[in-house]
Amino acid sequence: MSRERAIDIGIALGVFVLTTLMLASGGVSSDEDARSLDFLGVFLAALTSLPLLLRRRYPLAAFAAVAIPSAVIAALDYPPGPPIGPVVALFFVGFSGNGGRASGRLTAAVIVALFVLHISSAAYGRGEWPVVPILFGALTWGGAWVLGDRVRLRRERIEELEERTRRAERETERERQLAAAEERTRIARDLHDSAGHAINVILVHAGAARLLAAKDPARSQDALATIETVARETLDEIDQLVRALREGDEDAVEPPGLAALDTLVKRHRDAGLDVDVIVNGSRRSLGPAVDQAAYRILQESLTNALRHGDGGAKIALTYAHDELEIGVTNAWQGNGPATTGHGLVGMRERASLVGGEVDFRSVNGFFRVRARLPYSGGSVS
Repeated sequence: MSRERAIDIGIALGVFVLTTLMLASGGVSSDEDARSLDFLGVFLAALTSLPLLLRRRYPLAAFAAVAIPSAVIAALDYPPGPPIGPVVALFFVGFSGNGGRASGRLTAAVIVALFVLHISSAAYGRGEWPVVPILFGALTWGGAWVLGDRVRLRRERIEELEERTRRAERETERERQLAAAEERTRIARDLHDSAGHAINVILVHAGAARLLAAKDPARSQDALATIETVARETLDEIDQLVRALREGDEDAVEPPGLAALDTLVKRHRDAGLDVDVIVNGSRRSLGPAVDQAAYRILQESLTNALRHGDGGAKIALTYAHDELEIGVTNAWQGNGPATTGHGLVGMRERASLVGGEVDFRSVNGFFRVRARLPYSGGSVS
């Protein structure tokens, strides 16, 4: 037996017992002229309680089925007392709701009609119109209906609040997972940038070490030392990134910013790239997202200049009123670069993620990178 069915049986049994006891004890006024409890009274008491078993699916029909035998009890002049069955049924009518305006009007009409029937039956059974029972009955029936409706509304508000709480928790979890995914994408992009940059630097230095091994051993050793330093630094950074991905602790990764620009420039100068840096305007503190995006754009630009340029690059950083302007120019060997490589696409993505933009131009043998990053840019992902 389900819990709901057990509750319904308990309610019906309780109403039957209370109604029977009321009829057996003479009602609320102990009327000696009232009809004594007999088999018919017990049967009618059962009829005022058994329909409550249907109150979940058919609350209004259950109320009507309970109110009619209750009216018969009053008409047969059994001891007067509150109509327990109809009052309980009315509570559940209000608790179930009316389902709409038309249904509400039907419910009200049925309740009023059965109330009039109940009062008329009591008047017939007593031979007079009972004024006090009429007022008490109206208060009892109306109060039961209103109480059921208030309980229903309170339950619905609680359920709505619980649903809002669950929805908010789902949204919070979804946002957390999205943020984690975006952060992992950012880490993967950093891993690509760091590895690509290091490999290119190592490649250039390895070639220089090979060519200078015989005629300039000192410079060859410097190149090998630079390879060792770059490899060690990159290995540490890659280890940090991979550990963050494995352990899910993305916050442990501290991405580089323009504070590391001098190290970046020195590394490329050691690789043989003549880098000239010009800063215009007063330096200002940048948000983490813009700071990282600026560094990665410069890193990719210098890496391209080292791989494909003729040995020189000029960097111009301009701290404008509301944005950081980045310019990197280098002479280009050959017919000019493509503008769809992974590195260039990555620069566009980084600029776009902070609300900025970047463009590339190849003019008269020079390749120029121009980026504009607003100071109020969002987080890099």
